[in-house]
Amino acid sequence: MRSLIIIIFGFALWWACLGVAKVLGGSIKTATVVFAGLWFAAAAINMWIGVSQAGYSFIEELPVFILIFSLPVAAALLVKWKFL
Repeated sequence: MRSLIIIIFGFALWWACLGVAKVLGGSIKTATVVFAGLWFAAAAINMWIGVSQAGYSFIEELPVFILIFSLPVAAALLVKWKFL
């Protein structure tokens, strides 16, 4: 459940980046790149919390990190490529 909430937060961050880009006159490409960088950092922090505080090993957390990072970024790239 926690992973799903974090993934939903990733989609919200992507929409926020798009909104900021629209308000500031930036491009969708820049917004997507900025989102990917921010989301990588957020997913890495989530992984670090899982390893350091929750007691999971790096190998146990790695698939969760890949899922949490890749779903919102893949959706952002797909939408950017197909529709924007």
